[in-house]
Amino acid sequence: MVLNSAQFTFTAGWQEYLMMALYFAILIGIGFYAYKQSTSDLSGYMLGGRNIGPWVTALSAGASDMSGWMLMGLPGSMYNVGLSSIWIAIGLTIGAYVNYWVVAPRLRVYSEVSNDSITLPDFFENRFKDNKHILKIVSGLVIVIFFAVYTASGMVSGGKLFQSAFDLPYHWGLFVTAGVVVIYTFFGGYLAVSLTDFFQGTIMFIAIVLIPIVAWLNLTGQGVEPFVRIEELGSMADVNYLSFISGVSIITILSNLAWGLGYFGQPHIVVRFMSIKSHKLIPSARRIGILWMAIALVGACITGLLGIAFTDATANDVSDPETILILMSQVLFHPLIGGFFLAAILAAIMSTISSQLLVTSSSLVQDFYKIIRRKALAKEQRSKEALDRHFVLLGRLSVVLVAIVAIVIAWDEESVILDIVANAWAGFGAAFGPLIVLSLHWRGLTRSGAVASIIAGAATVIIWIAADTFGTELYEIIPGIIVSTLAAIIVSKATQGKGISKEMEAEFDETTNILKNKK
Repeated sequence: MVLNSAQFTFTAGWQEYLMMALYFAILIGIGFYAYKQSTSDLSGYMLGGRNIGPWVTALSAGASDMSGWMLMGLPGSMYNVGLSSIWIAIGLTIGAYVNYWVVAPRLRVYSEVSNDSITLPDFFENRFKDNKHILKIVSGLVIVIFFAVYTASGMVSGGKLFQSAFDLPYHWGLFVTAGVVVIYTFFGGYLAVSLTDFFQGTIMFIAIVLIPIVAWLNLTGQGVEPFVRIEELGSMADVNYLSFISGVSIITILSNLAWGLGYFGQPHIVVRFMSIKSHKLIPSARRIGILWMAIALVGACITGLLGIAFTDATANDVSDPETILILMSQVLFHPLIGGFFLAAILAAIMSTISSQLLVTSSSLVQDFYKIIRRKALAKEQRSKEALDRHFVLLGRLSVVLVAIVAIVIAWDEESVILDIVANAWAGFGAAFGPLIVLSLHWRGLTRSGAVASIIAGAATVIIWIAADTFGTELYEIIPGIIVSTLAAIIVSKATQGKGISKEMEAEFDETTNILKNKK
């Protein structure tokens, strides 16, 4: 393994390769275990049979959310500009906490009450009794398009990690990353993804806690007062590293905080709430998930800040700020531990890819194949068990198909996907966020209002991006959510007379009654 910066080079020995091989073996082993446990039917493959506990739910939601951003992007941003980059972390933490309160318990119950919905488009169709499948097709298209690119961004991260850390060709890195993720997702489905996310969330947590602690002890052991030295270095570079508002405008702060609004509409995150054993376990999952997230984000921020003093004290430098955590992990620790931390970074990348692959493949099967083939399937003389096996096989093949498409998108090693990821986050947040919240809490929302909400939210985000924010520099998720919410309310008000059936009202009331029952 070779990682180069202005003054820093290290070469991997057998220890790093051993740790990475061990990590891959554990992931594939988990996939095989999950294959034996819960893939006999489509609900088992896509939702783990709604039998996931609070620890796995919380850590898999956190791991699939944070991705490589937490271990590379956030420390790199803190290293580059200091505390003024913390606003995204604050916004995400607040958004995740509110999501556990506003969306999680009601979605868990409502998705089961409404014809045991196993995907988000499935829930929309069943919630609004959309026999014409308009909602399922529109929402499925949004998921497939955005997630194909979103997944490609993870492939790029994996390819570049192997290229920079193991001196492998970029395209080999793509195939290794995709290959391991596809193997355990293909065989184990949702249970494998959730269990591997739990495992990966654990090693990510260990890495992001240990590295700043050891870095602090290393610096103070050399007689360096870290924050004093950071302030001195900032003065020399004319950067106020320890200021929350230095160099940022109110618009920038609001835009960064608004990342938290995206949580309500992220399919790969909210699907975790649909799979937990019971809505009564949501409070436990919330406490675990938010504690994990808060500690991990604080650790990532401190790692980036300490990196400023660390590179100065050790006469190292990095050409790419996002590799600061890699540099610190390899300088401070034994090669075996360094290999473990490289696995943690790869875990952050893979946990998100696997979640996105599964959500996209489930959408292809549930939201397109079943609709296109519904008449032919109805004529076939197959048992429910045979049909379930057929759908599970198609789900597995869809995982492979989406992975191939993502590799094609990511093939150019000069790909700059980060901005597209931000756009995809905004697209999902604006297209689905208001709809999910309103569909769970407002009985007056109609099918027409739901369709208008998705289209208005997605279109506003696309137009805002195409117009380069109209010169405002305001993050596109803010106008997207505003327009999406207004579209849902206005169109629903105009169509309420014929858009709400007694069955819809009965399911809404049943969901409310179940949640009121504390026993």
